[in-house]
Amino acid sequence: MAKLLDRSIYLASRSPRRRELLGHIGVKFHLLLFRNRPGAAPDVDEDPHAGEDPRDYVMRVARAKAAIGWQRMLERNLPRAPVLAADTTVALGGRIFGKPADRREAGEMLAALSGQRHEVLTAVALQYDDEVETALSVSEVQFRELGAEEIRDYVATGEPDDKAGAYAIQGRAALFVSEIRGSQSGIVGLPLYETAQLLQKMSGRRERRSPR
Repeated sequence: MAKLLDRSIYLASRSPRRRELLGHIGVKFHLLLFRNRPGAAPDVDEDPHAGEDPRDYVMRVARAKAAIGWQRMLERNLPRAPVLAADTTVALGGRIFGKPADRREAGEMLAALSGQRHEVLTAVALQYDDEVETALSVSEVQFRELGAEEIRDYVATGEPDDKAGAYAIQGRAALFVSEIRGSQSGIVGLPLYETAQLLQKMSGRRERRSPR
């Protein structure tokens, strides 16, 4: 564990949840935020491709985020360090439930997940130079049956905004969940076990390559 604590990394994410989770395991990091320019195309294409498997989708997006983060680090002449990125999505029956476009879609997503056991997939990518290490966390979440009124009330809180699957398990949506199988931190947005393993692996490689 010491090796991943004594070196800083860049976190290419706007998610406060991922920042908090990294802090839980004592990883030193600097934020590497993408600049949102009005009218400009997004840095990373997060639209699923036709027929794309949910697991392939999250892995592709996480790798793309890490690659863009590495590129931004070089462009800004920042000290070189590994770039960590992650992506989370919800999947049911092969369908990808990403972030809702609006509150109407959020309500539709929650209605589709009501009473269903679905997957929460979080992919993690760590890039340094041309090396990219990846890991995938797959968890299962069982929702109880949700009433139309409680879906409307939950959507009205704004909590589903910008959340994969239109819910935040660490928030009020915890009341919807009857069972979890897998990684709690992975469901929130950053699987800590897998992330620590990637950091250890990358640290070991860099140490072996460093001149004695």
